[in-house]
Amino acid sequence: MFALSEGVSNMPSTLPRPAYAVLSGLNAATVGVVALAAVQLSRGPASDGVGRVLVFVCGSAGLLYNALWYFPVLIVAAGLFALAADSGVFRRAVRRARGIVGRARRSSGSGGEDGQGTAPPTSSSSSPDGGGIRQQQQQQQEEEEGQNELPANAASAAADEPRVVPPERNLNMSWKAGLAVIAAFLTSFAAVMVLRATLRAPPLLYRLFANMYLAGTVIFGGGPVVIPLLREYVVAEGWVSPRDFLIGLAVIQALPGPNFNFAVYLGALTARGGGLPGFAGAAAAFAGIFAPGLALVQGTMGVWTAVRGRPRVGSLLRGVNAGAVGLIYTAVYRLWQIGYIDEGYQGGTNLGVEPWWVVVTATSYVGGMWFGVKPWASILLGAAMGLAWYGVESS
Repeated sequence: MFALSEGVSNMPSTLPRPAYAVLSGLNAATVGVVALAAVQLSRGPASDGVGRVLVFVCGSAGLLYNALWYFPVLIVAAGLFALAADSGVFRRAVRRARGIVGRARRSSGSGGEDGQGTAPPTSSSSSPDGGGIRQQQQQQQEEEEGQNELPANAASAAADEPRVVPPERNLNMSWKAGLAVIAAFLTSFAAVMVLRATLRAPPLLYRLFANMYLAGTVIFGGGPVVIPLLREYVVAEGWVSPRDFLIGLAVIQALPGPNFNFAVYLGALTARGGGLPGFAGAAAAFAGIFAPGLALVQGTMGVWTAVRGRPRVGSLLRGVNAGAVGLIYTAVYRLWQIGYIDEGYQGGTNLGVEPWWVVVTATSYVGGMWFGVKPWASILLGAAMGLAWYGVESS
C-alpha cells in the first residue's frame, strides 16, 4: 500500500480515458464486494428483531449526517439500546403503558354509567384496596421477570463451549492488569482527542494520527466497517481526493491482509499532500489505527474471563456489532455515489449514470454470493469489464 501511494501521488490530475474506464470498473466491482460483505456480516446481528432494527437504523442514520464524532456515537447508542431491550426495559414500559390506558378506559366507562363519575364497587378486586394490591402484585411480578430475563443471544454466548487454549499461547493476565491497560489506553485516548480539539493549529501529522486513533478505537464488527470511517476522517478532511481514495480501496480489496492496511496508503498520500515525507504519514497512520486494537485486546483478555458469562456484556457487544454492521451499508451508498470517474467527473459521480457500471457491481456481488468468486478476482474482472466498456463506447 505504501508503494501504491508512491505511484498514485505521481499520477497526473487528468488521465487517459482508458485509465478512467479501468478505475470505474474497479470501483463498481468494489461496491459489489463491500455490499456482499455487508450482507454476510448482517446474518449474525440481524438474527432477531432488535438486531435488525439496529442494523437498519444505524445504516439509515449514517446516510443522513456526517461528522467526526457521529459514527462513534451511533455505535455506542446501538450497544446501549440492545442492552436496554434485552433487559426488558421496553417490554415493561409497554406493559405499564397498556395498564395506564386500560385503567383510564375503565374509569371513563364507569363514570359514564352513573352520571356522577363514580360507580359502586361490585367486588373486592374493584375496590381501591383490592385494585392497589393487584397493581402492586403486577408490578412486583414485572420486576422479577426483568431480573430473571436472560437474552437469548447473550445466553447462547455464555453457553458457548469452552475454548481449548494451548498453554504456550495463554497470556495469564489478571483482571486487575487488564483494567490497568484499558484505563491507560482510555487516558491516552482522551488526551489525544482533547489536544486535537484545543490546539489552534495542530500539525498535519498529529491530526492524521488523532483521526486514525479514533477510527481504530471505534471500529467494531469486521474489516469493511473501516471504509466509511476512513472516508470520513481523510477524504472529508480534504487530505485525499475521492479518486485516489477509490483507487486504494479497490486495490486493498484485491490484496490479502486486513483492511486496516489501507491507512498506510491514506497516510502517505496525506503527508505528501502537505509537503511532508510520505513515510512519516504512513507511519503515523499505521500507529494510529493499530495501537487502539492492540491495547484493547491485551486489556480485554485480562477481564474477559470474568465478564464473558454475564448476559449484559453480551447484549452490549451485540448492539455495538449491529450498529457497526449497519454503517457498512452507509459505505456502500457513499461509494456508489462517487464510483464513476471520467474526464467530466474528476471527483466521481453516481455509478447509475452509466448502466454498465450497475452491471459490473451486480456481477461482483452475484459472483461472490452464488459462485464463490474471490474478492481479488471480482476486482480484476471489474477492471476488465471497464476496459471492455471503453472499447465498445469508443468504437
